[in-house]
Amino acid sequence: MTTTTTSRMPRARRAATALAVGVAVLTVTGCQGAFDLPLPGGAPKGGPVIHVTAEFADVLDLVPQSSVKVDQVTVGSVEKIELNGWTARVTMKLPKDVQLPDNAIAELKQTSLLGEKYIALSAPPATAPEGHLGDGDNIPLDRTGRNPAVEEVLSAMSLLLNGGGVAQLKTIETELNKAMNGNEVQIRDVIKQLDTFVGGLDEQKSEIVRAIDNIDKLSAKLAAQKDDLAKAIEALPKGLKILADQRQQLVQMLQALSRLGAVGTDVIKASKDDTRANLEALQPILAQLTKAGDNLPKSMQLLLTYPFSDGTLGAMKGDYTNMSADLDLNLENLLGNLSKSSPTPGGTPTGPGGLPLPTPSLPSLPGLPVQPSPTGTSPTGAICVPGTICVGSAQPSGSSSSDGSWRSLYGGGA
Repeated sequence: MTTTTTSRMPRARRAATALAVGVAVLTVTGCQGAFDLPLPGGAPKGGPVIHVTAEFADVLDLVPQSSVKVDQVTVGSVEKIELNGWTARVTMKLPKDVQLPDNAIAELKQTSLLGEKYIALSAPPATAPEGHLGDGDNIPLDRTGRNPAVEEVLSAMSLLLNGGGVAQLKTIETELNKAMNGNEVQIRDVIKQLDTFVGGLDEQKSEIVRAIDNIDKLSAKLAAQKDDLAKAIEALPKGLKILADQRQQLVQMLQALSRLGAVGTDVIKASKDDTRANLEALQPILAQLTKAGDNLPKSMQLLLTYPFSDGTLGAMKGDYTNMSADLDLNLENLLGNLSKSSPTPGGTPTGPGGLPLPTPSLPSLPGLPVQPSPTGTSPTGAICVPGTICVGSAQPSGSSSSDGSWRSLYGGGA
């Protein structure tokens, strides 16, 4: 009955019903796009949301309404994908209360081997989290990435199996067998030498590291002085040009040095015997100087302070010391003292070697007494040696000596 009634429904009524359904569908689709329709398994609806963008070098076949997950939990969805220069900019819609740092990373992953693509958000694994991801933030290209797609893996495997090294394994094995057949001893020796070589390198590892460090330091110093090195290299051609221009003069100078060397060699050879004789003659003198030892410097010190040495300071009592000196200018006595010899029995003085000295008869100088004998005393009672200074035994006026004699010969502060 019902079927018969339905089959007998007027065509006009069926057309009106179909029109009403079509209008309802058009009304729904006019308010929402196909990407706006809720899908099963998507992010929960409701609550405040934020929009975050991410830059990808390649999004593969990612489409709007794809999932956005945090710790494998769907929290949002992809709202829009657009081209930004040479990169793809993906706009994601996330709940406002999502807990992600400001330096979060985004990766394009796949749910399964043949599953759909989705975006996984997480904190950076190598650095500490900073801030909080908010509305309008952007994840730059250096913090995004993707896993290899299944198509890429299959393509690489196909390349390996069809035109890669797998097809050549048989050829490689055959050639290795031919190369090693009959050469086992040599190959074993090579392996042993390699083991020794590698062991030596391992023992000197610290030295190698130290050498590399020193090379690094040298390179750093060279890099710091690269401007000076560049100037030196630029000035080097000019210096080489100057040397090239003066090549003839340099050759002449070297030839002159060669001739000078030859002349010097001849002079040294010719004067060798004389030089040896002079050195041998100097040997006794140097030996006597060596024997003199410390006496020679002391004698030089005494010579500069003659006739008073440091020992005379102990004889100075009081503020000053008087001096009384008698000068005997009799030439006969002077010549006798200089001869350093006693007169001959005949009264004629002799000089060195026993040669007689002339005895001049000279008048006495006016105003000065003539010493009548080789030795005598001065009017003050001083003992005089002819040709020398008389030393008095009586204390002069003003002397402060306590033993009745005076030793210093000239006045001066004590």
